[in-house]
Amino acid sequence: MLPERLSDELCSLRPLEDKLTFSAIFEFDKDDKIVSHWFGRTIIHSNRRFSYDEVQQILDAGEGDFAAELKQLNKLATKLRHQRFKKGSINFETEEVQFRLDETGTPVEVYVKERKESHMLIEDFMLLANREVATHIARKGIAQEQEIPFVYRVHDEPNPDKVAEFALFARELGFEMNISTPKDIGRSFNRLVEASQNDPALKMLEPIAIRTMAKAIYSTDNIGHYGLGFDHYTHFTSPIRRFSDVLAHRILERNLGDETWRTKQDKLEEQCQHISRMERRAMDAERESVKFKQAEFMEKHIGDDFDGFITGITERGFFVELIDTRCEGMVGFDTLDEPFDTGGSRLRMRGMRSGKVYKVGDVVRVRITATDLLRRRIDMAMI
Repeated sequence: MLPERLSDELCSLRPLEDKLTFSAIFEFDKDDKIVSHWFGRTIIHSNRRFSYDEVQQILDAGEGDFAAELKQLNKLATKLRHQRFKKGSINFETEEVQFRLDETGTPVEVYVKERKESHMLIEDFMLLANREVATHIARKGIAQEQEIPFVYRVHDEPNPDKVAEFALFARELGFEMNISTPKDIGRSFNRLVEASQNDPALKMLEPIAIRTMAKAIYSTDNIGHYGLGFDHYTHFTSPIRRFSDVLAHRILERNLGDETWRTKQDKLEEQCQHISRMERRAMDAERESVKFKQAEFMEKHIGDDFDGFITGITERGFFVELIDTRCEGMVGFDTLDEPFDTGGSRLRMRGMRSGKVYKVGDVVRVRITATDLLRRRIDMAMI
């Protein structure tokens, strides 16, 4: 993200100020179908700036500033979402852990950010703009019988071997998948998301399912976006936080109307590979920072007891994610009062004396025994 003085002031839509922008404008007919679109340089003078919570309050109450407009936008977004899922988009929603910090930056609360209609409203219109910008450039190249090099956001089909392994994994927990074709795999993943709403064990499968998928990257080779079910996709909507979007703006701007401009594809591909690597590095850093703050939060709870789900089993022990805070730690087999046999399975373990079986998704009671901030680790003991 650009520094706040830029992202929140100079480069942000602030009420009652003229702002130079690059817009994607769509016209819908009375049946909510897109009949035209336009891309270009604009000046936006906004009347009101909303937070997500403010929009959600207006949607819930049905009244407030621009209530009619927000209601109409939400109706359109909902229809776009349904159309997307009908055409094969996969409905994975990863939970986002957030922290409330005191004045020293120490976490005093850990909670999961709730995804509301207001978040999905914005997301669906961003997906629309990203898709149509990529489609516009691709079609212009086809019409001229010469491709226009562009920054596409692509997502390959899942690896068949990984999916087959995951399907066996899911079957042990009672969920059958159809993995005959890539489309069948997508439908099975969506059925899993629905079924997991009422089955904690299946909920544990969602992050594992995501790991079976290919990683989305930036590339000039447009193979489509499997996870979204789009033939053409790019990142256009967030130039204040992604350089890919800046590149997309620059190329689109030079290809507006009858103008045509082509950059060198090999140079652009090199840039795509670089920003893909930087994105992965940023995601790893974010994940490690969350683990650090979770370990820091649990420092104050050493000796306390919590309920959690078993999320994974290794040869050294098993992982438990606490229900209330999503903090994850490990219970080492060396801390238990009997040896356990996993049989090489990542799904279940059996006590070799008691015969007691535990499996992924089971609720267990654990005690926090230690934390290690440098290793971002939380140690637990079974109660």
